[in-house]
Amino acid sequence: QVYLKESGGGSAQAGGSLRLSCAVSGRTDIIYNMGWMRQAPGKEREFVGALTWSKGYTYYADSAKGRFTISRDEHMVYLLMNSLKPEDTALYYCVADTVGRGIAATEYDYWGQGTRVTVSS
Repeated sequence: QVYLKESGGGSAQAGGSLRLSCAVSGRTDIIYNMGWMRQAPGKEREFVGALTWSKGYTYYADSAKGRFTISRDEHMVYLLMNSLKPEDTALYYCVADTVGRGIAATEYDYWGQGTRVTVSS
């Protein structure tokens, strides 16, 4: 079992920044990749980006490239979001892949409870 707990959500102005954190615990030895997904009101869940657990390689959705950065420090995974836009408003989930589907995969085995981000114009 892998346990994920997000924090750091909140409100920001367009153009601003927020950093989300994810505390990872439990069977971290079975993790291949960590990712961030988001769900905006009335929309389907959307892949944001991912990071390989062992090497720290990253991969981003087009909507996140150049603005968002995923990093890891021990058992913490971060999503730094710069140049925020109102369309980044969503519930953000930290997710873990324990099967090894590849860094660009959008299916994950473990999910946190989510942290809300609201960006105003």
